[in-house]
Amino acid sequence: MGNASSVLTQYDIEEVQEHCHKLFSQQEIVSLYQRFCQLDRNAKGFISADEFLSVPEFAMNPLSQRLLKMVDGLNFKDFVAFLSAFSAKASVQQKIQLIFKVYDSDGNGKVSFNDILEVLRDLSGSFISDDQREQALTQLLEEAGYSRDSYLMFDDFIKYHEYTTSHDTTSISLSGF
Repeated sequence: MGNASSVLTQYDIEEVQEHCHKLFSQQEIVSLYQRFCQLDRNAKGFISADEFLSVPEFAMNPLSQRLLKMVDGLNFKDFVAFLSAFSAKASVQQKIQLIFKVYDSDGNGKVSFNDILEVLRDLSGSFISDDQREQALTQLLEEAGYSRDSYLMFDDFIKYHEYTTSHDTTSISLSGF
């Protein structure tokens, strides 16, 4: 299954389906395998960061460098598991878990004020100043009951998601933007 010249067996397909919590149909697994083989140009059985960057949509993503840390060296089964968070069938928790990993770039299981600030910087570029980003983030965290010194764990991300979906977070003062 890891070799680009190999063919997926029914057992392989079912194993991958189990690994990704059955978020993809068998036909979708076969299509993903074909795409995986196209990306795995040297038939090594895994996809390198450079091979991922050959996908224009991926390369253009402002978070591509953070995502590369997550995808470099994925075999097919892990490639499908990574993509499963993008599926419409994925649970909110699976999607939040991916987002958490994007913010937790050092993989220590916690997200600091600076981690969030770096992601905001990646997303907004030079459109807003560092001071404006810090001010907005500080206010947002305080409204959710956190401070600049707080470390957010995965459970905090879930709580924060619940907070933002139950409150009007558009009231953040953006003066100076």
